[in-house]
Amino acid sequence: MPRNRASAKKAGSLFERQVADYLAHQLADDRIDRRVRSGAKDRGDIAGVRIHGQRVVLECKNTTRWDIAGWLRETDIERGNDDALAGLVVAKRRGIGDPGQALVMCTLNDLAALLGGKRPWPTTPLESADTSAAYAKNAASAKPKQPTEQASPANP
Repeated sequence: MPRNRASAKKAGSLFERQVADYLAHQLADDRIDRRVRSGAKDRGDIAGVRIHGQRVVLECKNTTRWDIAGWLRETDIERGNDDALAGLVVAKRRGIGDPGQALVMCTLNDLAALLGGKRPWPTTPLESADTSAAYAKNAASAKPKQPTEQASPANP
């Protein structure tokens, strides 16, 4: 049976509840719960998730069509709205009901933030637009020059 808007919202809400309950139980932290909707500045679906004493945004997805790039953009905006250390997408796997088997996705910046406890550069979605050019420029200037080959009797 195809989803309509009402059934999609119900499935999404159920998955959010499952994720919140799973994490609250596994981490023994009763502060973890579904986030109350807060208007235009969305801050993710699950509240109370912390690491290194800093908030982590979780955006839950239970959809038939995956839009990973779009989800990561959305999560990065929500991370900024919440002034959180990192943002993670939690996606339900089709046909698998166990929330512990959901997939978790993030950018390398978010992974570095989780592992290191601080946000790496760039820190905002606006700075992210310039990331590729900046990294390429920094990488090019940091590369050592390769020695040029010279002809020798063994290598004419």
